[in-house]
Amino acid sequence: MASIAAPLSHARPTFRALPPLSLYVHLPWCLRKCPYCDFNSHEWRGGNDGPPEAAYVDALVADLERALPEVWGRKVGTIFLGGGTPSLFSPDAIDRLLAAVRARLPLSPEAEITMEANPGTFERRRFEGYRDAGVTRLSIGVQSFDARHLKALGRVHDADEARAAAAAAVELFDEVNLDLMYGLPEQELDQALADVEQALAFRTTHLSCYQLTLEPNTEFHRHPPALPDEDAVDAMGAAIEQRLARAGFEHYEVSAYARPGHASRHNLNYWRFGDYLGIGAGAHAKVSMPDRVVREVRYKQPAQYLKHAAAGGAVMERRDVPASELGFEFMLNALRLTDGVPASLFTERTGLPLAAIAHEIQAATARGLLDPDPAVLRPTPLGRRFLNTLTAIFLRDATAKMPA
Repeated sequence: MASIAAPLSHARPTFRALPPLSLYVHLPWCLRKCPYCDFNSHEWRGGNDGPPEAAYVDALVADLERALPEVWGRKVGTIFLGGGTPSLFSPDAIDRLLAAVRARLPLSPEAEITMEANPGTFERRRFEGYRDAGVTRLSIGVQSFDARHLKALGRVHDADEARAAAAAAVELFDEVNLDLMYGLPEQELDQALADVEQALAFRTTHLSCYQLTLEPNTEFHRHPPALPDEDAVDAMGAAIEQRLARAGFEHYEVSAYARPGHASRHNLNYWRFGDYLGIGAGAHAKVSMPDRVVREVRYKQPAQYLKHAAAGGAVMERRDVPASELGFEFMLNALRLTDGVPASLFTERTGLPLAAIAHEIQAATARGLLDPDPAVLRPTPLGRRFLNTLTAIFLRDATAKMPA
């Protein structure tokens, strides 16, 4: 089958119905920048009073109002408050923010509202305040319950604070996610599993288990710590998966495990290539129109964002996504899911016929990386193991070199 890259360069997506819509809100400040973190986060150095809550919420509301015409009338199914460290903001500020969102966007009656929290900011009354403001799901960045590993990661909390935050969260919220990392400096297999056992003891509904990687533009990339070798890290990942399976958790995405019925609906919308508004410093957005898909990026530096949002121009970059890139973007997300997605979802979420990636599907299937069932787009066990290789097949410059 010949490559279809050239025809796609002139194609435009056509949507019969627009994808589900979520809202992402970025709160960019942290108590301290972690040495492994490549997110748009900024250490707060403005004294003990904390970030400029009132001014930043004003900016978020102005940003949202500017974006409303492009999503007018569309219902929002999930909201995610990420960072940075959202729990640096007071419950009153979060309450004001969510009230402003509700006044401007129609939320689903059962909307999932997730907020990230750092154990270093834990106070039970704060968690209670976030719940009362409308947060339904708390995601706590524990990373490890081991004091040595927390120190190596540069975390601001200690093991006791991690345990206290996790214990309070499962008391106050029906849905709780605990973030863990493995493959840490000088970590051994039994230590990685000990972190998992600690997390399971809190009867959480969801666990995210991330392998530590050395990302560009981070302190760890500039000064790499001594990490376990590849075989040791693979063994940790396999052992974690087996232990969580025995505990009744489904490994539904590369780094995500959940009890049945408790997967993150917000993240599932990302992985199924749904739409999302993104407001806040450095936030990204993907919004589908009847005949195109638009991506936006907000100004990254908080001071710049505050200035431009107040003036009605928080968007730093905006572009239509070329049809030739939509196949890769869709598969980059969908193939992270263990069960993949129905093949019909490709057209629903990209506005393109499945034939647009027929050549790539054929190539990936021939290499044993993609399930041959034509009704699904799902990685094989080999494809899950070599996911970067699989998704690279859907890059146009990669497929151009592949045999027909």
